[in-house]
Amino acid sequence: MLTWKLPKLLGIQQVPKVFHEDSILFGYRHPRSSATDCIISVFQMTNETLNIWTHFLPTWYFLWKLLALLYTLDVWTDRYAWPLVLYMVSCCLYPFTSSCAHTFSVMSVRARHICFFFDYGALSLYSLGSAVAYSAYVFPDRWLNSSYHQYYVPLAVTNSIVCTGMSCYSRLGLPFLHYNRDIIERFPETERPRLSKVMRVLAFAYPYLFDSIPLFYRLYLCTGDGCTENDACAAHRWHIGLAFLTGFLFATHLPERLAPGCFDYIGHSHQLFHVCAVIGTHFQMEALITDMSQRQSVLTAAAPLPSFIHTVGAVWMCIAVSLALITAFSSALYWKPRTSSNSKQS
Repeated sequence: MLTWKLPKLLGIQQVPKVFHEDSILFGYRHPRSSATDCIISVFQMTNETLNIWTHFLPTWYFLWKLLALLYTLDVWTDRYAWPLVLYMVSCCLYPFTSSCAHTFSVMSVRARHICFFFDYGALSLYSLGSAVAYSAYVFPDRWLNSSYHQYYVPLAVTNSIVCTGMSCYSRLGLPFLHYNRDIIERFPETERPRLSKVMRVLAFAYPYLFDSIPLFYRLYLCTGDGCTENDACAAHRWHIGLAFLTGFLFATHLPERLAPGCFDYIGHSHQLFHVCAVIGTHFQMEALITDMSQRQSVLTAAAPLPSFIHTVGAVWMCIAVSLALITAFSSALYWKPRTSSNSKQS
């Protein structure tokens, strides 16, 4: 008879510090798990299980929405649809990459860093996808064709690249500038966790706030003609509320900080953060689809159709530079400083 032996779970004192999660005391997987163990652990209740499933399952929902869109639109010739398609592709990629990162991040210290480097890269791509769609469908009428509108996507590309670099730096620093061989295990995330956390929050908060400037203005500041009040505004407001709740949960580690050990498996902030992020993305997607359909005649008359360079070109630029940054930081994990003669003598 075949038996399926589940990997043994560990307490916080049994795993290296780099694997510690704030106020999570139990349910850790072995820090040198095999790929098979990682896959098996998806079906075992650990402190990462719901982190995996709360992003893996929504991936298929977003993929279904994308395929339905591709079925109804002529995306090869209709440039007006390109921003929405790129945005929805990014919506599929970021939860899938996150679920993979959480699944395989316990194979080693290096694997943990590399997994989350790709996770951050996918999030920065989602940020750019949102900006491309906002530029095409969300800008209030009175801002169309303004200088800000023309430079909005290029600035968003820059922000996304900075987001990837800064978030990777928050985990690792620049180890190739140091001479300590075990630097990857203790700088900066384990040595200065608060600074690392602040950097990571800023890395993702800034692109979101920049991307949302047209939306904030349209919903909360604009008065009179040209403010574009329509059926999408309610969904936009839901998305904004959930986005701020997502950031709050990520930054505060509530509720587990109030009762360490009580939310190790179910209900800790990262799970809630995932759920809020996915629901927020759903509302954002519905709002963009509504804006796209209801504003098409106005937008196509008042502004030129989205160009290749501001849609596909911008996304490819972000992907190329982000992959280069991820490669550089990942390579640094395997870089070993040359031992000096003095260190040999000592």
